[in-house]
Amino acid sequence: MRILNRYIWSSVLLPSIGVVFTIVALESLFSFLAELEHLRRDYQAFEAMQFILTTMPRRIYDFLPLAILLGALTGLGMLANSGELTVIRAAGVSVARISRMALRPAILLLVVGLLLGEYVVPYTEQVAEQNKSEQLGRSDTINLREGYWHREGDEFIHIKGVDSDGTLFGVTRYTFNEQRELTKAVFIEEARHQGDHWAVKGVHGSVLEERSVATFREAEGRWDSGLSPDLLKVVSMKPEHLALSKLWEYISYLQKQQLEVGEYRLTFWQKVLQPFAIIGMVLIAISFVFGPLRETPMSLRLTTGAIAGLLFHYGQQFIGHVSLVFNLSPFVAAAAPPVLCCVLGVWLLSRIR
Repeated sequence: MRILNRYIWSSVLLPSIGVVFTIVALESLFSFLAELEHLRRDYQAFEAMQFILTTMPRRIYDFLPLAILLGALTGLGMLANSGELTVIRAAGVSVARISRMALRPAILLLVVGLLLGEYVVPYTEQVAEQNKSEQLGRSDTINLREGYWHREGDEFIHIKGVDSDGTLFGVTRYTFNEQRELTKAVFIEEARHQGDHWAVKGVHGSVLEERSVATFREAEGRWDSGLSPDLLKVVSMKPEHLALSKLWEYISYLQKQQLEVGEYRLTFWQKVLQPFAIIGMVLIAISFVFGPLRETPMSLRLTTGAIAGLLFHYGQQFIGHVSLVFNLSPFVAAAAPPVLCCVLGVWLLSRIR
């Protein structure tokens, strides 16, 4: 039985690895060609290639779920086509036991994906964007697109740019009273984080009183704020490329400021529950191999797996967006697709005789 276990392990693991590297290689090639359209100054073909290579862990992480699904379909499909699965079942090995054997390499790849998403992808994505910004000659090496708007208490804050060391440039603070009337506007040329506060330079602004406006100007000052360089780095990245710990930290901060956290909560729960979704999809793939796709060509099997993966991906995104629009529970929206996949996979396998 140990030999059979290793055989099924390699039959699922090797195709999955081959699929992920094939997809990532093709996607990286197309991304490199797209990057060539943005060449200028110090950002040339060699720097574009460095950017693609640095973001390779993120591409592996993004395509790993689809690769696991296609790898399971391919590996078990080859065993079915050669009649080996029939021999294995005739030897007294149940479908449930074969399924457990096939799930083990999938779980191993899931663990690799979780480690990539938690410890590697956030770092490499930040390094890639920082290097690209510096090579393109941007003053704000952490890309905040058109600037970043933030509310903290009774203040609305706009940050124009952030350097790689966390220095802020072009900070504008608007203070409002309980009647939502503007009472103070302050512009800060530069702000450096000092642990529990920001040391600011080039401060000037206006205080709006009932019948007059008083202006002021200061060379240096202090700004007390819960906003930190680490939180700003979180803002500059897509939620799905953040580590779970950073996501939770940012969610807690937004909750303290009574700000909307729906999108980040949804992404957090989707990342937490993603392994269950992939396990469910692998179970569905195994049921297809033993059932309706047992004697079909490999091309049709791969096409079916790709369609199933895309349907799940876009279905999950659709349910997530609906939950944000109608203010539904992010946990329920994130848990529904994985639970459905697992239940459907177990049900399909239970029908196999």
